Amino acid sequence: MQPLSPPADSALDLIGRTPMLELTGFDTGLCRLFVKLESANPGGSIKDRIARSMIEAAEADGSLKPGGTIVEATAGNTGLGLAQVGVLKGYRLLLVVPDKMAREKIQHLRALGVDVRITRSDVGKGHPEYYQDMAQALAETLPNAIYINQFANPANPLAHETTTGPELFEQMGGDIDAMVVGVGSGGTLTGLGRYFARVSPKTRMILADPQGSILAPLVETGETIEPGSWVVEGIGEDFVPPNCDLSLVAKAYTIPDRESIAAARLLLTRAGVLGGSSSGTLLAGALRYCREQTVPKRVVTLVCDTGSKYLSKVYNDQWLAEQGLTDRRLHGDLRDLIARAASDGAAVTVGPDDTLLTAYNRMRQADVSQLPVLDDGRLVGLIDESDLLEAVEDRRAERRFTQPVSAAMTARLHTVQAHEPLERLLPIFERDEVAIVLEGREFLGLITRIDLLNYLRRES
Repeated sequence: MQPLSPPADSALDLIGRTPMLELTGFDTGLCRLFVKLESANPGGSIKDRIARSMIEAAEADGSLKPGGTIVEATAGNTGLGLAQVGVLKGYRLLLVVPDKMAREKIQHLRALGVDVRITRSDVGKGHPEYYQDMAQALAETLPNAIYINQFANPANPLAHETTTGPELFEQMGGDIDAMVVGVGSGGTLTGLGRYFARVSPKTRMILADPQGSILAPLVETGETIEPGSWVVEGIGEDFVPPNCDLSLVAKAYTIPDRESIAAARLLLTRAGVLGGSSSGTLLAGALRYCREQTVPKRVVTLVCDTGSKYLSKVYNDQWLAEQGLTDRRLHGDLRDLIARAASDGAAVTVGPDDTLLTAYNRMRQADVSQLPVLDDGRLVGLIDESDLLEAVEDRRAERRFTQPVSAAMTARLHTVQAHEPLERLLPIFERDEVAIVLEGREFLGLITRIDLLNYLRRES
C-alpha cells in the first residue's frame, strides 16, 4: 500500500494530482477507456487549476494587488475555482453568471461570500447583458479590480500544459492514443494539445461538443453555424474563444443534451462516479470514439466536475421531464403536461387527516405551492399556500400547525379530463387556480402555469 500524504497546509496545496479510473462495464469496443477525476479537486472541478494559475500570474505581473477584486464571467466552475483560491488569498470576488446555471453552483458561490450577478443566457457577444461583456464593463467601473478573463488569459491553457498534461502522461505510463475534451474557454484543449504535441505526438485530441455549439461543426465542416441552445453547463460556445486552438482537434463529435445526460447517469450507475453534465458530454464522445476504432486504443477523458452541483438538474427526474430529456411515454393529451404524475408515484400529496405542519413541510421540500388531498387514493380536496396561511394566522402559536388538512383544504374542485383541449387550461389559470387532471374519476396530477410554459417551449 502506498503511504498516505501528510496533512496539507492549505486547500490550495490539494489542487491537482487527481486520481484516475479505468471504466469497465461500458461498451468501449476494442478500446480501454480511462477518466481523470478532476471532481476530486477541493473546489470540485478542473477549474481550480486555472483559477490558481490565473490569480498567481496576475499577482506576479502586478495587475492584482492586495485586497483587490477579481471579476469574471463564468458558467460557475471557474467562478468557484476563483473563489476557492481568491478567498484564501484575501481577494473579493464579483462573478457574472448566465441564468441557466444550476442553483447549487450559485448557492456554493454565495456561501463563499461571492458577489454573484445573474444575467441573461439568451443573448450573444456584443449585447450589454452578455455575461462576458457585462463582467468586463463592471471591472472597468470598480477600483482596484481586474477582469481575469479566462477566455483570453494565457495562464489558463498554461495550467493544463504544466500540470494536467504531465499528470496524465505519468499516470498512463506515457501511453495515450486519444484525449477527449470539451471547450468552454478553450484552456483544456489548448493546454493539453500543446503538451501532447510535444511529448506524445501520437495522442489525438478529440472534441466532444454540445449540440447547439458552433465548435464541432466548425471543426468537421469548416462552416460557422447559427448557435443554438443547450442545457449542458460549462462547455460549448457561440464564438471561438481566443484561448481555443481548434487546429489541435483531430475529430469532433456533436452530442445532444439527451445523450450527455444519459451518459452522466450511466457513469454513476456503472462506475459509481457522480459527474456533472459536461462530464456526460465527454463520456458520450469518448464512447463514440472508442466504438468506431478498428484496433485497440487507450482513450482518456475527464470527469470535469462533481455532479453534486447538478442534483436539481441532471439527477432530477422531474426537471429532465420538464426539459423533454427523458423517454417518457407521450399520450397526446393533457397528461403530457403533468410534471409530477400520480401514476408513477411522483405526485406530492397529503391526506385529509395529516396535519398542516405535514402539508407545509411537503410544500417546502418539493418546492410547490399546492398539494392534492387524497383519501385512500381518491381526490377529496386541494390545499395551497393561501389556505395554509388563512388557517394558521389567527391561531395561537402552539396550535397553528396541528390542525388537520381537512380543516383548511378546498373541497369544491374544478377539474378537467385528460382528453380535453389545451385551451381548457386558460380560464383555470385566469382564476389563479391550478388544473386538476382526471381520467374519469382517477386523479392523474396537477398542471400549473409553469408546466404549460415548459410544454409550449418544448413544442416550439
